[in-house]
Amino acid sequence: MAGQAIAVNGPIVLSEEVEQALAADAAVVALETSVIAQGLPPPRNVECIQRMTSAVRASGAVPGWTGIVGGEVRVGLSEAELEAFAEAGRASKVARRDLPFALAGGGLGATTVSTTIWAAARAGVPVAATGGIGGVHRDTGDVSADLVELSRTRVLLVCSGPKSIVDPIATAERLEELGVALVGYRCDRMPFFLALESDVELDQRVDDLVSAARLIHALWRLEDTSAVVLCNPIPPDRAMDSAIVADAVRACEEAATQARVRGKAVTPFLLSCLAERTGGESLEANLALLESNARLAGEIVVAAATTPA
Repeated sequence: MAGQAIAVNGPIVLSEEVEQALAADAAVVALETSVIAQGLPPPRNVECIQRMTSAVRASGAVPGWTGIVGGEVRVGLSEAELEAFAEAGRASKVARRDLPFALAGGGLGATTVSTTIWAAARAGVPVAATGGIGGVHRDTGDVSADLVELSRTRVLLVCSGPKSIVDPIATAERLEELGVALVGYRCDRMPFFLALESDVELDQRVDDLVSAARLIHALWRLEDTSAVVLCNPIPPDRAMDSAIVADAVRACEEAATQARVRGKAVTPFLLSCLAERTGGESLEANLALLESNARLAGEIVVAAATTPA
């Protein structure tokens, strides 16, 4: 929704729609823009915008797409702004550590999970949704900034577990070390992004929206500084065979090593490679789980408004 932007906390600026929703204690879901700028190719990234936006709105919530625009961290982007993020190569990838440089540069910055939840917490948005979180990469030991930010940000993040390109066991162990709760939504094993489940057993689960909404209230009562990661498995009809995914990931990791891909370029490279090696199946699966997570996040934050603390 286009409208006047309203500054609320330093560089955090809300769209008029998001500001009005928060003022009325209505539901808002924070959404990252890196998935449309770096995670998905055109025109499927535009489809992603449409599907996630529609899913959030259908739940009764307001989509809080988050990105860096003109030296400001915006929560709530217009259609025109989202179209700019979807243009190939237009926006840089901004993790939490990149914020000072991104703000100083004044350009277009696509927020990763770490930056999106940082902005959401400061804007007063209690719930965020994404596809999969980053994690601990195999062999290299590279660790996503998502994990540290989750340990110091009070938010409920709905996702389908860690991305299939990381080590699920090492990622779960690191989150436990950091004090971040992993909770299954109608599942006992941690989802693994494109696959329904990993080998990681979850200690906690919830089975309905009210129970999930109570997690939000619990975070606020505790005045906690860490997140709850609510793991929502990919829709079963779009889930991929874990062995096929694992084989494709290994091949893509070898390709990345040979091409000397490093740093922030690794994840986009691997996701693109996966789509190519699976004949586009991973891309379709990714879109399905993104839409599903956006819808669930919206339903939970709407339920929180009528659920006793």
